[in-house]
Amino acid sequence: MSDSIFAEGFRTDPYWWDAVPRDAGAGLPAEALPERADVVVVGSGYAGLHAAITLSRAGSEVVVLEAGPLGLGASTRNGGMVSGGVNVGKHASLDPATADEMLAEAAESYGWFEGFIRDEKIDAMYQRCGRFVGAHTRAAWLKQAEEVARLNDIADSGASMVPADRTHDHLASDFYHGGMLLDRSGAVHPAKLHHGVLSVAEAAGVSLFGGIRAGAITRSGTGLEVETSEHAIRAGAVIIATNGYSGDLSPWHQRRVVPVPSYQIATEELGAECVTELFPTHRMIADTKRLLYYFRPSPDRKRVLFGGRARYLKHDPAAGAAFLRSRLLRVFPQLDGVKLSHGWWGNVAYLRDGVPHVGESRPETLPGVFHALGCHGSGVVMMSWLGHRAGLMAAGSLNRPSAFSGRRLDAFPGFRKTPWFLPMVGKYYGFRDWLERRLDG
Repeated sequence: MSDSIFAEGFRTDPYWWDAVPRDAGAGLPAEALPERADVVVVGSGYAGLHAAITLSRAGSEVVVLEAGPLGLGASTRNGGMVSGGVNVGKHASLDPATADEMLAEAAESYGWFEGFIRDEKIDAMYQRCGRFVGAHTRAAWLKQAEEVARLNDIADSGASMVPADRTHDHLASDFYHGGMLLDRSGAVHPAKLHHGVLSVAEAAGVSLFGGIRAGAITRSGTGLEVETSEHAIRAGAVIIATNGYSGDLSPWHQRRVVPVPSYQIATEELGAECVTELFPTHRMIADTKRLLYYFRPSPDRKRVLFGGRARYLKHDPAAGAAFLRSRLLRVFPQLDGVKLSHGWWGNVAYLRDGVPHVGESRPETLPGVFHALGCHGSGVVMMSWLGHRAGLMAAGSLNRPSAFSGRRLDAFPGFRKTPWFLPMVGKYYGFRDWLERRLDG
C-alpha cells in the first residue's frame, strides 16, 4: 500500500477525538466504586448516559460502568448524522401498522433530542441542515418516491424528490440518479455531543466509572449482583446499553447482538470553497445501497468525512482507509490526489429482526435486567431516546409502551463470539448492489 494517500501525521483515531480526546482517567477512581446502587448501567454511550440521567433525576442512585475510557465506543466514533428515524426498519420485515408506529415514535424522538440539546445548552455543533439520500438506481428512486407521502404524513420529515438532472444542486457527483431530500434531519459533532451529555450526567449525580469491566449478572436475594473487575455490586436493576461493544459481558445478550464494523475517513483540509463546491447545500449524504455510503462536510466545512463498510473481521484502520478512499473517488473523482488525515472504525449493533429494542431482557428467569440495543447505524437520536425510555422502564414510570418494546430478542443461529458470517453477507450485498447498478446501465 502506498503511503502517498496519507497526509503527514495520519491518525487512526476518530477525527472527532482531535477536539475531545478520550481520557482513560475520566470518571471516578476505582476505589470509589460502591458495593450497592439502585441501578447499574453498563455502557457509557448515549443510551447508557440517558438512562442514567433519567433515573438519577427520578431519585435513584445510579452507577455507570465502562470497560475502557468513558465514551470509547460508537458514541464518539459515528458520522454525526441525525434524523427522525427514517431508516428504522429499513431492512426489516414489518407489518405496516408496526412500521408506522415505529416511524411515529422515531419522529417523536427527534423532537425530544433537539429539545434536550437546547434545554441542557449542549455545544454539539448541531445543525438542522437536512439530508440528501442518493438513489443508486432508477428503481431505487421510484421506491423512494413511494415513501414520500408516508414520511411526511407520519414523521413530518419534509421529504421531497430530486430528479436525476437536479442532483448537482446538492452534490457535485454523477454517481446517483437523483434522490430524496429530508429537511427534518441534521448533523452533530458526536464527541462534543457525548461530552455534553456526560457533563449533564455528572451534574445529575450519576456515578461514572471508566476502566471497570462489568461481568456476570446473577440474582441475589430480591435483587441482582453484577461482577466487575473491582468487586461485585448489588443492585435493584441493571441496564445493558453496550450495543456493538457488548462482548462477553452476558452470553445471552452476546448471541443476540452482532457487532458490524463501519469504517470512516477524513480528508486533509480542502478549504471551505472546495467543500461547498462538493456539497452546495451542505447537507448530510447517504444512499440507497445495501452497503451504503454515508458522507458529509466536516462541521467546519473544510474536509470531507466519508464512511462505509471496508473490513469485517481482521481490522486494519489504514487498509480500511485506503479501501474507502477508492469508494470516495467513485463519488467524487475530482478528489483524486487528495490525502487522508484520519481513518478509523467502530461497531454498529445489529439485531436479528432488524429494528432497535428496549425492554426487560429475561423477565421470567432474570427480572430487573433491561436493555436498549440495536442502533443499526442510526443510533445518535434513537439510542439516546431508547436509553431514556429504558431508564423510565427501570424506574417503573413509563406511562405508555414503546413501539420498540414487547418484541422477542432472538439469537442468531450459530453465532457465539465471532461473527464469522459477516464477510459472506458483505460480499452478497455488494454483489447485489453492483448487479443492480449494472442492469440499470
